[in-house]
Amino acid sequence: MKCDKKDLLLYAVTDRNWLHGETLYEQVEKALKGGATFVQLREKQLDQEHFLEEAKEIKKLCKQYHVPFVINDNVEIAVLMDADGVHVGQSDMEAGNVRKMLGDDKIIGVSAQTVEQAVLAQQRGADYLGVGAVFPTGSKDDADDVSHETLKAICEAVQIPVIAIGGISKNNVMELAGSGICGIAVISAIFAQSDIEHAASELKILTEKMVNND
Repeated sequence: MKCDKKDLLLYAVTDRNWLHGETLYEQVEKALKGGATFVQLREKQLDQEHFLEEAKEIKKLCKQYHVPFVINDNVEIAVLMDADGVHVGQSDMEAGNVRKMLGDDKIIGVSAQTVEQAVLAQQRGADYLGVGAVFPTGSKDDADDVSHETLKAICEAVQIPVIAIGGISKNNVMELAGSGICGIAVISAIFAQSDIEHAASELKILTEKMVNND
């Protein structure tokens, strides 16, 4: 399964901080109903066994909605449960090595903060880039801020699709118009909202407008 630009429009990254008695599965389904076009399962605390179990369930769900499903960081789990791909950060395994483990038909996303990192990730076989944080964010402790000039420069320097991540909400998404990105990755803008389906739907409409404003 290869990465299509339009699949990256509204990229939902999971977080179990806001479950409030629901399961992650239920919340992901609401995001998909609302129009999420891509799902990344991000688990920092779960042990391998539960992570694997959850990943298999959510993969099935994404398949029903014809939405790509990738695993954050954990290449081993992605291989074991045959995810559509994996997303790695700069401090994780390098894209070329991930490709060797996953095979040619899987999606590899790489986080980048600079033009140099972006170009290198493309050379090593990344299918798309996640660039950020484009706004201040509470979700990632180590997120480096990326200026809108840098975001634009990265989009101009690579041929692969670029999505912005970090602190994006319905209130600021339009500020990214003209940068060259093909979509946004969000966590709290979907999963921390009281009505997840509505939040995803609203964000998708705004993101389409922002991307088409380029």
